Amino acid sequence: MITGATSGIGLGCARKFAANGDRLILTGRNEQRLEEIRNELVGKGTQVLTLAFDVRDREAAARSVNSLPEEWRDIDVLVNNAGLALGLEPEYEGSWEDWETMIDTNIKGLLTMTRLIVPGMVQRDRGHVINIGSVAGDAAYPNGNVYCATKSAVKALSDGLRLDVANTAVRVTNLKPGLVETNFSNVRFHGDTERAANVYKGITPLTGDDIAEVAVYAANAPAHVQIAEVLILATHQGSGSVIYRK
Repeated sequence: MITGATSGIGLGCARKFAANGDRLILTGRNEQRLEEIRNELVGKGTQVLTLAFDVRDREAAARSVNSLPEEWRDIDVLVNNAGLALGLEPEYEGSWEDWETMIDTNIKGLLTMTRLIVPGMVQRDRGHVINIGSVAGDAAYPNGNVYCATKSAVKALSDGLRLDVANTAVRVTNLKPGLVETNFSNVRFHGDTERAANVYKGITPLTGDDIAEVAVYAANAPAHVQIAEVLILATHQGSGSVIYRK
């Protein structure tokens, strides 16, 4: 199951796991886009089921998960990818609405999906949770405040879950991408395409496929190997705030 599968890292994961021969449950808010991706992957021989809901809506998420046919209920891998950044202002000038959306999606949405799916993994004594965190969760950068805080929470929640399931064969991975060129910056800047494009100027950024490759690698490691955390940066990126641009 991959949340936020309609674009960026989520879409990259859908395609890479499909190429690996896995059956997919794809979730997202855009039902039409989900159907387009489903048709693409089914055309290549992958079994795909789609669920359209917003991870911020706990009741809708629960209804969707409970609606799964019996043969789709034993989820082996959960990729908690749904997330976003909104705004890039000093903390004292931030938007209340942007803050609530980030917290509700990046933290509460991840918790909702974890709470709905992981009990089955624990009961079956197998499974893997892959959380898409961020380099921003390691250290704050200027004007990143609340977004950085939500990704710090993803790290803490990943570490906490790993401790909680240590007595089982369930594995937990936190992937921490750096600069990835997706629609991330366009969303952050509320559709300001020019400002979003400037984020990637002078550097070759990562792609959603790059992160998906690591997710597939972690999911297919031997059963006794748990890839707990991976920091993935562009070659000319030293940290969340140090980037060399040509």
